[in-house]
Amino acid sequence: MKTLFFCPMWGMENLTYSEAAKRVKAAGYDGMEIAAGPGKRKEATQVMRDNGLEPILMGFGGGSNFAEHKKKYHDDLLDIAAYKPLFINAHTGHDYFTFEQNVELIQTATDVQKQTGVRILHETHRGRFSYSAPAIQYYLLKLPDLRLTADYSHWVNVAESYLADQADNVTRAIAVSDHIHCRVGQPEAPQVTDPRAPEWKDALETHAKWWDAIRDRLQRANASQLTVTCEFGPAPGYLPTLPYSNLPVASQWDINVFMKDFLKKRWQV
Repeated sequence: MKTLFFCPMWGMENLTYSEAAKRVKAAGYDGMEIAAGPGKRKEATQVMRDNGLEPILMGFGGGSNFAEHKKKYHDDLLDIAAYKPLFINAHTGHDYFTFEQNVELIQTATDVQKQTGVRILHETHRGRFSYSAPAIQYYLLKLPDLRLTADYSHWVNVAESYLADQADNVTRAIAVSDHIHCRVGQPEAPQVTDPRAPEWKDALETHAKWWDAIRDRLQRANASQLTVTCEFGPAPGYLPTLPYSNLPVASQWDINVFMKDFLKKRWQV
């Protein structure tokens, strides 16, 4: 089974797609995951392919009410699929939408996937239908074809724990997670300050064991590939900064390269 590593465009918005692609390719990544707007998707996918990189594109909804949100979600997914990315990583629904509304959105994605042949995965993320390990269980029960992007750092943050007391919930999610965002969360934040630091050794290992389980499952199923996006976020926001100066406490780029190399070594790929 091939393991492909992706770099997020998130945090490199000061670069052109061409500049970012060259930097990412030189660092040994296989592709990029990009949240490109409607007018930039053609350029993003073309530049990635011109540089020997696989593109993953991201999809979002929007709008002031559910009907507007659903229409934008549908139209965005359909437009993104036209550029034939490796797959679409979707931020689906909201935690304040009803179960029935979120199911409508998931079904919308399923319909677009069937229509276009482009796979759509739903990221586990705060603020979405998938915001916590317990919240997603009923969806998993009722929607057996639901497939996830595993970013369990959000669940650690929401639960204020490393989920040891709800291992069954995580196990059920692992069974349907096909893409990994290898960010390391902690109980008070979706991102540790620096996963290389010794104080976060246990947090890193906890997340790595979840990623191991996803990889093991795919290997047992004779899957052709596993995809991993090294998605520690930038400053200000995800990456903590020092007060007054607003200087980041570490380098987002260096952390993400470390995560790639850490998993390559761990999995011997």
